[in-house]
Amino acid sequence: MSRLDKTTGPRPIVRMMVLETDEPHSETKDRKGSFGEILHQHFVNAGEAHDPPLGIETDIRFVIPEKGGKIPKYEDFKDCHALLITGSVYDAHGDDPWILELLELLRKLWLQHPKMHFSGVCFGHQLLCRLLGAELSPAPTGDWELGHSKVSLNEVGKKLFRTEDDHVHLHQMHQDQVVSPPTRETAGELLAGTARGGSEKIEVWGHSDHTAVQGVYIRGRLFTTQAHLAFDEGMVKRQIEMRVESGSIKDLEHADQAAETAHLEHDGDLVAAAILRFFHDEDEDIE
Repeated sequence: MSRLDKTTGPRPIVRMMVLETDEPHSETKDRKGSFGEILHQHFVNAGEAHDPPLGIETDIRFVIPEKGGKIPKYEDFKDCHALLITGSVYDAHGDDPWILELLELLRKLWLQHPKMHFSGVCFGHQLLCRLLGAELSPAPTGDWELGHSKVSLNEVGKKLFRTEDDHVHLHQMHQDQVVSPPTRETAGELLAGTARGGSEKIEVWGHSDHTAVQGVYIRGRLFTTQAHLAFDEGMVKRQIEMRVESGSIKDLEHADQAAETAHLEHDGDLVAAAILRFFHDEDEDIE
């Protein structure tokens, strides 16, 4: 567990908890820190660019017990109103004991902490959709979405990212995907009531040629992204390398082509700014 804060002078503070569900490559960790520390810095930058500037306080919890982590308790979220789940090599549709325990925690938070804002990246996106009853599975073709990718935006996506562009570019690192978004029926009691300022309307904000559900949004409650907002060139290359070495990625030509796109500019800052506004309750006009 670690707690990071970045405040300069009097300013509004966004307090979030990052649940780390994986560890980065050792070279990445030496250079940039854990996934939670990397995301913290990314949101610090977004907070500085926000008008007016926002301070960021981040409580980081590594949650995989067999690797020395621990699932936090419900009481640990007493002073926290924003939660982000990182990416992972684990399957979000798996039944590993720690994944099931985490799902139970998320369910309790959703039902009993109505002001909590939930966000997730890659694995985190898929796990939160699973919480709401969505179906997850590997891509039907068995291929991976890797590296620099174009994500097409609908009108909700454009409003969330405050852009007139029809698409954004983001780094991808996944084979599993959300087959179809959750619905009020699949979510059951989790969407039986409306949180303060929240909504029961479930929106998919974007898609790609590979993955139909690139992110899910529920006003005041949920904002997820399949793509990674904080990956840089070195991280993309090392994450691909790790998956090739483990045997997860078998198409080496595809892996090499994706690694060659790692240097391209992406819109991770745009996504971080949008999630930060969501955490700060600035999404009242998103419909």
